[in-house]
Amino acid sequence: MTPHPQNQSCPQGQSYPQRQSYPQRDVFLVTNSVNELGGVTSWSHQMARLFTGRGHRVHVIGITTPVVAQELGDLPYPTTTLYDGQPPRPGRARDASMREQAARLTALFRSARPGGVVIVAQVWAMEWVGLADTTGLTVIGMSHEAFETCRKSSRFRRVLRHYRDVDRMLALTREDADLWIGRGLNNASFMPNPLPFMPEVPSPRTEKAVVSVGRLSDEKGVDMLLDAWAEVTTRHPDWTLRIYGSGEDEEILRKQCTALGLDDSVAWMGRTDDVPGALRAGSVFVQSSRGEGFPLVLLEAMATAVPCAAFDCAPGVREIIRDGEDGLLATPGNTGELARKLNLLMADKQLRDRMGETARANIQRYTTDEIVRRWEELFAFLDR
Repeated sequence: MTPHPQNQSCPQGQSYPQRQSYPQRDVFLVTNSVNELGGVTSWSHQMARLFTGRGHRVHVIGITTPVVAQELGDLPYPTTTLYDGQPPRPGRARDASMREQAARLTALFRSARPGGVVIVAQVWAMEWVGLADTTGLTVIGMSHEAFETCRKSSRFRRVLRHYRDVDRMLALTREDADLWIGRGLNNASFMPNPLPFMPEVPSPRTEKAVVSVGRLSDEKGVDMLLDAWAEVTTRHPDWTLRIYGSGEDEEILRKQCTALGLDDSVAWMGRTDDVPGALRAGSVFVQSSRGEGFPLVLLEAMATAVPCAAFDCAPGVREIIRDGEDGLLATPGNTGELARKLNLLMADKQLRDRMGETARANIQRYTTDEIVRRWEELFAFLDR
């Protein structure tokens, strides 16, 4: 790993060298699992495809095999999973197995051409990468969640420990990067997620439907969304809340829905493989999460020209939504305020149309070309 600068403007992502073209590199993307369900997996394969499309040689590496896996189809790059299942429990067997698997990583890394890069998307995976020989490679560690969310979890101390000496530690926003720097990670910078898609045909915003997309879990706050909807639906009995997703809280959420008398105005849509279609069929998008990183579904909704109402639960949310311009933000956990924001959008078609079209224009700052360019500029800077 190369030394990182301590006091330069580059860690804030504003002064990397401008180049017309960049060398093709070997890029290793290391995550907890190659094919588990979740946003980090989606991000890793999106970036792998983007890097491959730019001529880089990509290898996606996972530590474990998930209990519930997603089908990835044919991939234009190789993947490797270190464990057929889970690693041993902590102890001597675990330590021995980690050294053995780290040796496999070392063998893979040694195949890299000069200028190779290892991007570790989750800090747990860094425990294996840290045991491998990364001599001659640039190592970048990432946190795909807000600083405050991480601070409340066991991952916080791991980030401070395992990312302290990498060439660059990347958060999702400038605000989060500054917070990590305040905790002593002077190598911290930020890199937003790229826009997953830019649909040619936006939503016409004609259906009286509010859309929610996300896992039915405590973090996503669907229970709070139902409480907010109970206030909204009395004013708009002809509107429907469509909830897309599945998860461990589905049964209790359905019971809450019934207890609130919302069964006639809430549609449980289940998981969908057609997020663009789900968003296009709505006129408003709502996100009620207790915590987020840099939520892709907000990017997707705005790209589809659907105005969003969301809890301002993380820097990534207020980085994406410009409150009052292309969407509306509510105080985290304040269901009454979220209900009022939804009511504003549902009651005023001109407001919906104006914010939806503005959102579609503003969100292009996260296009894939722009984000890949920023990655390649970072690679070039860290070569110096």
